[in-house]
Amino acid sequence: MTAASLTAGTAPRSASGAEPMIHLRNVRKTYRNAGREFIAISNVTMDIAEGELVSLVGPSGCGKSTLLKILAGLHDADEGEVKIGNSTSAFTPGRDIGMVFQQALLLKWRTILENVTLPAEILGLPRRETQERARDLLAMVGLAGFEGKYPYQLSGGMQQRASIARALVHDPKVILMDEPFGALDALTREKMNLEMLRIWQQSRKTIIFVTHSIQEAVFLGSRCAVLTAGPARMADTFSIDLPFPRTLDMKTTEAFGNYAKRIYRLLGME
Repeated sequence: MTAASLTAGTAPRSASGAEPMIHLRNVRKTYRNAGREFIAISNVTMDIAEGELVSLVGPSGCGKSTLLKILAGLHDADEGEVKIGNSTSAFTPGRDIGMVFQQALLLKWRTILENVTLPAEILGLPRRETQERARDLLAMVGLAGFEGKYPYQLSGGMQQRASIARALVHDPKVILMDEPFGALDALTREKMNLEMLRIWQQSRKTIIFVTHSIQEAVFLGSRCAVLTAGPARMADTFSIDLPFPRTLDMKTTEAFGNYAKRIYRLLGME
């Protein structure tokens, strides 16, 4: 079995001539336990352009999180090609990838500002500039004035905003988000969807947003990638041609419904 290649700054050119920020070709991951094999993902192929917000949707347990861990360098792929970055600037995975998880995972003994600055501290970035950037990011996510608070003093939605600021503080080129709003109540989740789009349009980062919500995938994505039930295969990728800025009333439109139906069909749910 041939191990997958993971390289930075060497992404191939797409048919349009532009280099994708993320390039996956025939990526496969198999777990082994007690002499048995479990295929987590199989033959995943996808290119993601710089600045895109790609929603990655599929059934629970289909391998979405595994794919993110491969992109983050936490897991190796067994086969295929994984390339991150392009020739416009150098790309270092540890420096240029930020992650947001389903739980905010803030350290309870650190203030919100101290939580946000943590990745930059680990990377040894200048303290003064980091604190200034962290304050700017907290303002961007609507948490100005909460810098000295502790996690228990914030609601779940506010904690997730802080975790997004933390993922951005070291100015990564790619943000990987693993069902970040899955633990929130429905109303807070709707609000966070709007906040997510505002933050993305301000930061213009390349984002992969994993979700099992078809409505969320359509609402957030500039493009959508659909994975089948495990072992995950790429069923389709397509653009979401709904205008920005997006509003909640778009969910009642025929165009929105047609995109949702397309995903349902790809998942065999219609």
